[in-house]
Amino acid sequence: MPAAPATTRWRSLLLPLPHDRLPERVVRCLIGLSLFGFGISCFLTAELGVAPWDVFHQGLERKTGIPIGIIIEITGVFILLLWIPLRERVGLGTLLNAVQIGLVVFLIGDRLPHTDLLALRVLYMFGGLLSIAVGSGLYIGAGLGSGPRDGLMLGLSKRGISVRVARTAIELGVLAAGLALGGTVGIGTVAFTFGIGPLVQVFLPRMRLRGDSTVLATAH
Repeated sequence: MPAAPATTRWRSLLLPLPHDRLPERVVRCLIGLSLFGFGISCFLTAELGVAPWDVFHQGLERKTGIPIGIIIEITGVFILLLWIPLRERVGLGTLLNAVQIGLVVFLIGDRLPHTDLLALRVLYMFGGLLSIAVGSGLYIGAGLGSGPRDGLMLGLSKRGISVRVARTAIELGVLAAGLALGGTVGIGTVAFTFGIGPLVQVFLPRMRLRGDSTVLATAH
């Protein structure tokens, strides 16, 4: 009998799977997360600066020697532990996010063809931004739950902190920590910070399942 309440508690932490078109949702989510990881790899190859969270991941890589893809996965798992006191619900997309983006970055990393030509490096940067935006549209549009990092933001917002303040505080915090650890900041960081939101807003309605009523969460 004591097992029943424990089971109920665990189920309360899990986001129910949508009943309709689940295989299509999973495929869309997997493709979207792969594009997200590919986009991060483009930013790494461009060497013009990376997104705030990836400045942190990059700094940890340089301090520990652990590949950045594995760092992304480890960080995602630790962030999920912070979800417990915040009572955020974990979805299938959350778990896939915690594993797959880091795996793609681990496999690709900065192994794309390098170049010293600034024009091509800028092309990598914008290609990466576009890949992350399209990937986010597919991943978010699948309706399978938020990523670990955005779940942290959403959890804080439910404690009376506005989403804008929570997001800004988290992004600035990881950016400062990443800089202290030796991560790279540059024009790519600025391009991501100010470009990803508008691009996702453009692609999300186009990538969402037709007729879907699932409440969507944010991405990475």
